[in-house]
Amino acid sequence: MARHATLPSPSRLSVGLKLLGAAAAVILVSVIAVGVFFVVDLTSRVGDGAVPLEDGGEVAPPSLSAYPGAFSILVVGTDECGEVSTQLLGERCEQSDEGIRNDVNVLVHVSAEPRNVTVVSFPRDLMVPVPTCEREDGSTASAMTKQPLNSVFQHAGLSCVAKTIGALAEMPIEFAAKISFDGVMAITDDIGGVEVCISGDGIRDRQAGIDWPPGTRTIAGEDALKFLRTRHGVGDESDLARISNQQQYMSRLAKKMLSDEVLGDVPTVMRLADTIADNIVPSVELANPVRLPQLALALNDVPFSDFVFVQYPNVDDPDNPGIKVVPNHEAAAGLWAALRAGQPIQLTGDVATNDGVELVTPAPPTPPDAPQPSPSETPAARATLSPDVSGQTLEQETCSVGNLR
Repeated sequence: MARHATLPSPSRLSVGLKLLGAAAAVILVSVIAVGVFFVVDLTSRVGDGAVPLEDGGEVAPPSLSAYPGAFSILVVGTDECGEVSTQLLGERCEQSDEGIRNDVNVLVHVSAEPRNVTVVSFPRDLMVPVPTCEREDGSTASAMTKQPLNSVFQHAGLSCVAKTIGALAEMPIEFAAKISFDGVMAITDDIGGVEVCISGDGIRDRQAGIDWPPGTRTIAGEDALKFLRTRHGVGDESDLARISNQQQYMSRLAKKMLSDEVLGDVPTVMRLADTIADNIVPSVELANPVRLPQLALALNDVPFSDFVFVQYPNVDDPDNPGIKVVPNHEAAAGLWAALRAGQPIQLTGDVATNDGVELVTPAPPTPPDAPQPSPSETPAARATLSPDVSGQTLEQETCSVGNLR
C-alpha cells in the first residue's frame, strides 16, 4: 500500500459532508413541516449556482414520497477556504495557488427495495482516466489517460468528477453536491458536535494543530476540521489511514444525525437545513428542496448492518510507488457488481487500511431464538467482498489509532 508518509500534507480536508448524501438528506425530511415560506426560501438558495450533470442519467420527479428505485449521490469536499477557515488555516489558505481540488470524494449508493446503503470513499491520490467533459461555461475539457482524482474538479468541475467516478463504477450518478471547509464546521456545530474515539497514545499532529490524549471526546467546528484533516497523527501517517479515520467520524456522525436528538428536535433540523442550503453547491437534479426529503424517505428503516462504509480498493502505483495509488479493479469488481444488483454486502476485509482505526465493538450476533423472517421478507443474499476491500458497518464502532510522532 502507498504510505505517502514522507510528503507534506497539501490537502486541507475533509468533509463531514461526506455524509451529505446519506445523513444530511435524512435530516432534511423534516423540512417539509417548516412551512411554505421556508421551503420557498430554501428553493432560491439551494438552487443558486446548481450544476448540471453531464452524464447523470434519468431521475424520477420530486414528490413527497420515497424516491423510487436505486440512486447514487456523489459528495465532493473541496479544499476551498471560506471566511472562517481562512482565519483558522492562515497561510495555507493565503498561499494556495494550485486551484480548487476535490480532496474528498464519497459515493453514496442506495439500492431499490429492500434498501441498503453503501458509502464508498475514494483516495484523493487515486490515479484514474478522466473522460472528455463539458465545463459549466460550455467549453470542452479534454480526456486524460491518468491523473490524480483530486485534480479533476480544477480540470472541469463537479460534473466531471461525477462522470469520472461514474465511469470507474460503470453506473450512473444521478445526484452530486460540493461542500467546503466552512460548511463542514457549520454542520458539526449545528448538531452539537460528534463524539469520536482515540486509542493508542493519543493524536499529536502539529500540521493539523492536534495534541489530544486517548479516550472519547466531542468535537465540533474547528476541532472537527482538525480531526478530519489529520494525517500524521493517525496510523502510518498515510492518506489511506486518514480515510479510515474519517470513516469513523462519518459513522458516528450518521448515527447522531439519525437519532432522536437531532431528528426529534425541530429547531436543530431547521438550523441544519438552513446551513446546508447556504453551504452546498448541488447538481441541478438535487437542487429542488423536495428532492432531499424524497431521498431521505428512501432511507427509512435501513438497518445499521446494511449501512456500510468502504474504501475503494487500490494498490501502489508502479509509476509513483509510495506516492500515488491505482485502482484494484479485481477487488472492486465485486463491489460494483453488488451495487448494480442491489445486494447488501458482506465485508471480509479489515475495518481499516494502514492502521488508521481499530475495531472496538463488533457487530452483535443474532440471538438463536430471534424470530426468523417469512419467505417474502427474507433479505437479498449478501455479496461477499474481497478482503482487499476495507470498511465498517454503521453498527460497528472503531477508534482512531493515534500516534505521538
